[in-house]
Amino acid sequence: MEFVVCIKQVPDTTEVKIDPVTNTLIRQGVPSIVNPFDKNALEAALQLKEKHGGKVTVISMGPPQAKDALKECLAMGADAAVLISDRAFGGADTLATSYTLAAAIQKLGQFDVILCGKQAIDGDTAQVGPEIAEHLGVVQVTYAAKIDIDGDKIRVEREHEDGYEVIEVKAPVLITTVKSINEPRYPTVRGTMKANRAEIPVLTLQDLAVKEQRLGLKGSPTQVRKIFTPKQRVQGVLIQKDTAREAVAELIQKLAEAKVV
Repeated sequence: MEFVVCIKQVPDTTEVKIDPVTNTLIRQGVPSIVNPFDKNALEAALQLKEKHGGKVTVISMGPPQAKDALKECLAMGADAAVLISDRAFGGADTLATSYTLAAAIQKLGQFDVILCGKQAIDGDTAQVGPEIAEHLGVVQVTYAAKIDIDGDKIRVEREHEDGYEVIEVKAPVLITTVKSINEPRYPTVRGTMKANRAEIPVLTLQDLAVKEQRLGLKGSPTQVRKIFTPKQRVQGVLIQKDTAREAVAELIQKLAEAKVV
């Protein structure tokens, strides 16, 4: 089977800072990582390949440095990687991003299963995967916690708030995965050495059958006007009294003042 895994290089959330003047993310000097949910999607593809055979191709849209993320995926065991990169793609929202990724997947040729992480940790929209499916006109199953293949049937155990539901589909299909589906493997030394030598092809605007007005900032109906850090909330009030009775009395008084009781 032909597996395509969409991954994104994102800022390490432990290092994210916001410029107090411009209210935008400070990206300079901030380390980047492979979106953690996308690693779960890649691990799912690798396990299915090991069980049923096939090929795993990883793709990403981003600047040239996104090759580092793709090479990490190759080191984990992916067979091939492709970067989609062009200035025309810059500033894309989820709609323009999914449109570009769908065009790149069509350029790659035949596919059976497309896997994405349920969402990216920098945007948390969970929109790109389902939108790719809509652009390609294929079935989608989101929040997969388990994936099994039986002949031409793909059985997905879908996680939601009240439990799980089992959905059975046929390829081609796009599936988004949750964290609980697996524990991503670490890159091997041999895999890392091989990945470092790999030449990753780059698809540009000229390589894709797309309409320029649907790309990048021009093709993005969503506009982010401001990003800011919420004010830190005070975590409770410390009450210090000589006796428990006095402490309880003051607590009741404060709750009454706050109209809680």
